[in-house]
Amino acid sequence: MTAIQLTPQDTVEQALELAAAEGADGCVVIVAETSSANLRWANNTLTTNGAMRGTSVTVIATAGAGEGTAVGIVSRSSVTDRTLRDIVAAAVATARSTDPAEDARPLVDGTVGPGWDEEPEETSVTVYEKFAPALGEALTRAGQENRWLYGFADHEVVTLYVGSSAGLRLRQALPRGFVSATGKSGDLSQSAWAGAATRDFTDIDPLALDTELTRRLGWATRTVSVEPGRLATVLPPAAVADLTTYLFWTLDGRDAADGRSPFSKPGGGTRVGDVLSPQPVNLRSDPHLPGLETLPFAVARSSGGASSVFDNGLTLTATDWIRGGRLENLMHSRFTAELTGAAAATPMIDNYVLSVDGATGSVDDLVAGLDHGLLLTCLWYIRVVDPQTLLLTGLTRDGVYLVENGEVTAAVNNFRFNESPIDLLSRFTAAGATVPSLSREWGDEFSRTATPPLLVPDFNMSTQSQAS
Repeated sequence: MTAIQLTPQDTVEQALELAAAEGADGCVVIVAETSSANLRWANNTLTTNGAMRGTSVTVIATAGAGEGTAVGIVSRSSVTDRTLRDIVAAAVATARSTDPAEDARPLVDGTVGPGWDEEPEETSVTVYEKFAPALGEALTRAGQENRWLYGFADHEVVTLYVGSSAGLRLRQALPRGFVSATGKSGDLSQSAWAGAATRDFTDIDPLALDTELTRRLGWATRTVSVEPGRLATVLPPAAVADLTTYLFWTLDGRDAADGRSPFSKPGGGTRVGDVLSPQPVNLRSDPHLPGLETLPFAVARSSGGASSVFDNGLTLTATDWIRGGRLENLMHSRFTAELTGAAAATPMIDNYVLSVDGATGSVDDLVAGLDHGLLLTCLWYIRVVDPQTLLLTGLTRDGVYLVENGEVTAAVNNFRFNESPIDLLSRFTAAGATVPSLSREWGDEFSRTATPPLLVPDFNMSTQSQAS
């Protein structure tokens, strides 16, 4: 008998029925339909383009009740009606043979949300209808001007279906895209990077990106060597996002309560309520932020830290993590909120905005106000050195520039840096307006960010680096 590829809705309903037949006391089913399309270019030529489809199914079965509830989780891709039965059986069997889950809570009650019956949304290379011709112009222009362009553009739409034995039926489609572009001089001795995030590629101009790359390569016509040290440095929004994303991912309430985080209070407890910065810094998430829209409900395929599979479908609301320089909230599941005494569950939301009250202006404005220092464009290979202080190390890449008397005058060597983004928030002396940003390091997996440019008077460039 031929296997049948099920619709997402049928997958959810059949899995719930199978789980009940297997004797599960509860069940959550998550189906993710992913459609993506991409473009690649190198040596001033479009090299490849393609479109892909994918499906993943996660079955979360529970056995027992109350504090004695155990959970079994099985995830697979390309599921048919035949394989679904095996997946559900495996999840139920695991739940029956596993110790009770410490985060066990009643499954989130719910009803059928809007659009439940709709098909998954799709993307295709037609999303580049306006982008591709302009990219072609940029590639031609680069060839005429003896420059080289390389890059990658990706667009995906993930449509999520979440259903549970508690009546939950939720659907949400999430579009997301980004472009990452590198320009090199004709002799390949200098390089520069620029990138941007988007929902649909209608707001990204490849010619504008190329113009910025050309400007940065022009700065590199002269090169000088700069010794490492604590140097006045302008960080554009992309570099700020490189560092802030790590800070965001560290806002785990349980880690803080257990003394394993920079947000742990000496002697016990967390630093919620403490002032992290004398500056009016704000860090907030909101699933409904214009241009950065994300899931309005929690989705967890495993439990750990601030997430819990029992919280699937929990409504997400705007949350201030830092407000006016003060730590307001940490990320909590229902379980960790109760465990640590937090006021409410505040699960992770898949976006953030970092802003400084009253800050205006651009990167160029910060550069114009700097007598002597550096402009760095992006960071890479970022790793944690000390989790307790969130001390990070990494390298600069594709463009570090000398600023003299408010003007960029040369390119300089690359550096290894050692910095804590928490410390930076307390030490920066000027900021610009918050704008949508793309982290060079993390943007391909976490692109819904908006950050300001910052001027740090003493950014720690610890050693010179041979990276290029």
